[in-house]
Amino acid sequence: MTERARRGANRPPAMVDVARHAEVSQKTVSRVVNGEPNVSATVRERVLAAIDELGFRPNSAARALVTARSRVIGFVSTGSALHGPSQMAVGVEQAAREAGYSVAVVHTRSGDPADVGDALDELAARGVDGIVVSEPADSLRPLGHAPTGVPVLALEHRPDETDEWLLVGADVRAGARAAVEHLLELGHRTVWHVAGPEGWGTTRDRRLGWADALAAAGRPLPELLRGDWSPASGFEAGRVLAAEPDLTAVFVANDDMAVGVVRALETAGLTVPRDVSVVGFDDVATAAYQHVPLTTVRQDFAEISRQGMRLLFAAIEGRPVTERRAAVPLRLMVRESSAPPRDGADARREVDPA
Repeated sequence: MTERARRGANRPPAMVDVARHAEVSQKTVSRVVNGEPNVSATVRERVLAAIDELGFRPNSAARALVTARSRVIGFVSTGSALHGPSQMAVGVEQAAREAGYSVAVVHTRSGDPADVGDALDELAARGVDGIVVSEPADSLRPLGHAPTGVPVLALEHRPDETDEWLLVGADVRAGARAAVEHLLELGHRTVWHVAGPEGWGTTRDRRLGWADALAAAGRPLPELLRGDWSPASGFEAGRVLAAEPDLTAVFVANDDMAVGVVRALETAGLTVPRDVSVVGFDDVATAAYQHVPLTTVRQDFAEISRQGMRLLFAAIEGRPVTERRAAVPLRLMVRESSAPPRDGADARREVDPA
């Protein structure tokens, strides 16, 4: 007799059916469903296989009564469609789903500290088990408090910030420094910078990394240009840069703006990298497939989300959290948009003979 026939064709599978199918106790099934320890890997795999085969769906309300947890993670975000924030959101949702949690999202209007504090309070009032904050704030300090009894994870690398929250992110400042050092090592006298908008922590960190590298090398610090992360704003910055007679290298705070910068330079009659080297940040999916493949700094957003959520789940479940902050390494992806400068400060202005 099949399992379906045994329980009745119209009755959905229950925990007792999973236990019978996996040849374990209902208590063992409960431990697996609730992510509890003290279950061997072999038994856990057998129970999960039975759950998948039978199509068992745990009753969230009943499970919450047993575990005194809602199995819901709160997520605070500006709701941006930009590459970094959207990738973080995907990573958080996937990690939560794999661990048996759902996600309740609150979008703030602006990332203003007061808005973030209100979002934290709203989610805590809903009874979430933990909260993830993915915000562009220049500092975490004024964002408010950690709601009592609710662990909070910020997907940021902020070693000098609040001790109340779990902090996991990429060391963006170090990544920016590596990008500029790459250009200096190629022989460029200095490197210009197109920064992101003010008020974003990542804008500040990439700008500081750029300045760190130039200061350490004793090189002049050119005037800063700003964009809004869009290719259009990069294009406008690139038009300004194209008029600079000594320009040979640019570090751009994200890949989308870097694409705009390259387009503006080419429109002005310059060639990348023959006349001007350009380096971006993030390594978006299209970076390697531009007509001039873009040198850029890769952030592993999926790994940031995984590491952060592991810490958050440990804090929620009362397991020891020995390290409350972690930095995920970045990788410089050297491609065709960066090269040594041509000889002579004004060599790029010369016209090749026909």
